[in-house]
This record gives sequence, C-alpha cells and structure tokens, in this order.
Amino acid sequence: MEQWEYKTLKYRTGGFFGGNVKEEDFEEELNRYGMDGWELVSCFDTNMSGQSRDVIVVFKRKVNFG
Repeated sequence: MEQWEYKTLKYRTGGFFGGNVKEEDFEEELNRYGMDGWELVSCFDTNMSGQSRDVIVVFKRKVNFG
C-alpha cells in the first residue's frame, strides 16, 4: 500500500490591502518543492474583507520505506 506525507506552505501576499503575488517568486518556491519530490495537490487563498491575504499550498510525496 502506498503511503504519503503532506506539507503545507503559507505564502504571504503583498500590497497595502494584500492580494498581490509576485509570480516569479511564487513559481520559484513551487519549483524548489517540486525538485525535492513534492507534488502540488491543492492551492487556495484566504481572505479578509474581500482581499486575499495568504495563499495556502498543499503538497504530497510518497513515503519510501527502505
């Protein structure tokens, strides 16, 4: 049976009211996790008063017993 481990990343948005994501920085961080074997499972934002505050990213990777 396959087993998985999970990792959650909170990426802060910028700007006075939030909601701004530096796409190159965000992509670079996602690629770093991908190179470590993490697969993106889900990505969503949190908000306050209609403005995105954080982007939550969930990764998984197979647990290797050996």
